[in-house]
Amino acid sequence: MANKRILVIEDDKDIRDTVTYALEQEGYDVISSDNARILKSLDQHNPDLILLDNWLTDWKSDASGQQLSKQLKSDPKTSHIPVVIVSAVSNIAEIAEAGQSDGYLKKPFDLADLFEVVKKHL
Repeated sequence: MANKRILVIEDDKDIRDTVTYALEQEGYDVISSDNARILKSLDQHNPDLILLDNWLTDWKSDASGQQLSKQLKSDPKTSHIPVVIVSAVSNIAEIAEAGQSDGYLKKPFDLADLFEVVKKHL
């Protein structure tokens, strides 16, 4: 059986590198990006899960993770992919719900929290 593939979209390099490394050590295939433009080529990557930062500093359309999640969930081609919003904001649960995402991960998080959320949604 092929490894599960996780797409990590996070503009903070340290967080992106740490999450990518940790998930790869757990046996996942990880594709990471510092911006949401990778979503335009989603069909090439076929992720089983998307970890999506809510505030991407260089996203040209000014779309938040919440808006991007809602777009993914409203598209029949991508609605089946679980999306987990990652953010440090205090109202992350409301943001995740408004974005129709499958879950959320509050920053700062430890690796146990990350692995728990990933396993829950795969």
